[in-house]
Amino acid sequence: MPQHDFSLEPDDLERLANLCGPFDAHLRLIELRLGVEIANRGCVFRVSGEDDKATAQAERLLRLLWDETAGEVLDEQAVHLRLGAFAGDTPTPGPAGDHTSQDVAIRVKRGTLRGRGDNQRHYLQAITRHDINFGVGPAGTGKTFLAVAMAVEALNQSRVQRLILVRPAVEAGEKLGFLPGDLTQKVDPYLRPLYDALYEMLGLDKVMRLLERNVIEIAPLAYMRGRTLNDAFVILDEAQNTSIEQMKMFLTRLGFGSTAVITGDLTQIDLPKHQKSGLKDAVEVLRGVEGVSFTFFEARDVVRHPLVARIVNAYDARDGRNAES
Repeated sequence: MPQHDFSLEPDDLERLANLCGPFDAHLRLIELRLGVEIANRGCVFRVSGEDDKATAQAERLLRLLWDETAGEVLDEQAVHLRLGAFAGDTPTPGPAGDHTSQDVAIRVKRGTLRGRGDNQRHYLQAITRHDINFGVGPAGTGKTFLAVAMAVEALNQSRVQRLILVRPAVEAGEKLGFLPGDLTQKVDPYLRPLYDALYEMLGLDKVMRLLERNVIEIAPLAYMRGRTLNDAFVILDEAQNTSIEQMKMFLTRLGFGSTAVITGDLTQIDLPKHQKSGLKDAVEVLRGVEGVSFTFFEARDVVRHPLVARIVNAYDARDGRNAES
């Protein structure tokens, strides 16, 4: 049975506990995903298994995670994302074809956020460099959360004067009239994920104050028509449920000093069957346009429960079989 023996240096019990996780949970996760067995005595490790490639991957992964323990507290999500990168021989390159990307550190209320995995890091880099940015991929990959984090930091640093969060208020047509209450009460349930991200980064009291002063504005997409948005950070969430006309209208609202981030999942389109998604159309039309960036997330980027990534893969496989038949 192939096995790899190695030591991690320097000998540091605090970093070792960080690497192994509570009750060695991180090691057990690596064993399960790579099909290996991991034993250690202190910082001396032995990885064994039926496949020499898998044992070599496990050693490389443990060394990578060990380096990260010097400056980061590892959790199951971080280990899960690193495992995703090791699913193939090399990490997935970013949108520009780069294999490396300088980390973007986002300072928010709860501390400092950084991208986890190549695609998240490229996504953050793209937002710092481009005025219009698309984040496309399955649920749980951090598209909206990271966009809100970047918007909050831009607002805190006075790079923008307003934060505008936009979403198709009702999945397939924004038909708000039948709902009870005023505009805010009609729209709020559809924008709850955006509120949750804001509360986590700024705190409830500050968010409420900024909403009262209209520094943060939350609105349905239909109410963007006719506006010009200067010095603003604008996020359009659930963009797969926009029509082609709505997407064009939104993109042409951008004014001077503004940044726009458009997020969506092309596998969860709720439009009528005959209607083409504005997000899908924009991906086809705007690829290669200077100043516009695209980041495409995959199941390996999911930062929720590991089962979510397997569910996404199962649906993708089913859709692929249906397309071939």
